[in-house]
Amino acid sequence: MNSKSTSQAMETEKIPRLLAQLAIPAVVAQIINLLYNIVDRIYIGHISGVGAAALTGVGLFTPILMLINAFAMLAGSGGAPRAAISMGKKDNKTARKNSWKLFCTSHPYGCHTYCSLLYILRPQLLTLFGASEKTLPYGVAYARIYILGSIFVLIVMGMNPFITTQGFAKISMMTTVIGAVINIILDPIFIFVFHLGVRGAALATVLSQAVGAIWILRFLSGKKTILHLRKENFRLQKDVILPCLGLGISTFVMLSTESILSISFTSSLSRYGGDLAVGAMTIITSVSQLATLPLQGICQGGQPIMSYNFGAGNKERVKKPSLHSLR
Repeated sequence: MNSKSTSQAMETEKIPRLLAQLAIPAVVAQIINLLYNIVDRIYIGHISGVGAAALTGVGLFTPILMLINAFAMLAGSGGAPRAAISMGKKDNKTARKNSWKLFCTSHPYGCHTYCSLLYILRPQLLTLFGASEKTLPYGVAYARIYILGSIFVLIVMGMNPFITTQGFAKISMMTTVIGAVINIILDPIFIFVFHLGVRGAALATVLSQAVGAIWILRFLSGKKTILHLRKENFRLQKDVILPCLGLGISTFVMLSTESILSISFTSSLSRYGGDLAVGAMTIITSVSQLATLPLQGICQGGQPIMSYNFGAGNKERVKKPSLHSLR
């Protein structure tokens, strides 16, 4: 798909069909992402002698993981719609600025401060979340490696929406599929063969995310993409950055609030139910996400359609009922 075919599809393709083309790969990617997280927990839970404590310790890292994801989505959920709006206006130059200025200014600089703070305070934070003397070492060991490799997570979560917003939903899906397959393969090797325990689980996740990040950057610097990587788009530009961050702040607040809610759950369970209750909550949370992630995938598929047509001044096109669009 090239720039011309993307524009034509966004402007003329029937909305239900277009939504299916973009949303189905997004839903599949969300489900695969969840499944490999569940598999990750299964491997950790089967570490001989310490599986329960290790699983609980890793589960206590979840609020920190949510905060990292919130920072990544601040760029992705804010910049991608702005890029799609500019593409709808046939202003691909501004669309490129929206994507790369936002990423290259917020991630390298903001990431260092944000993640460095999480890294330094990880023992105190995990203790605050409810870690005991038994589970704290596992949470700290997992957090150390994951936070050090968080730049790859930020690239994957922050930049993958810019692929979807161009209409390349299958390429975006492959980012998750590749990462999931690599993680599932590396997990048992690092955990059981090399006897690295939770550190092996964290290392497998970081390496899989690194491959996903390379996949994304390679695509966004290739010939197919509309939002090409350009040196001139790396400079800080306030009038481009602030509107994108303003749009993404709602997602950041929602994910951060979810992190606070998770802290409330884990600390209360640790106090009144002990480590076993926290470990059980980790498993329940992973499984319960099966109900919500498909909805998030549908929203991810619909966002580029709405943003593009808003920019093209064709708001009525996406307001029409689906049945009417099928006629």
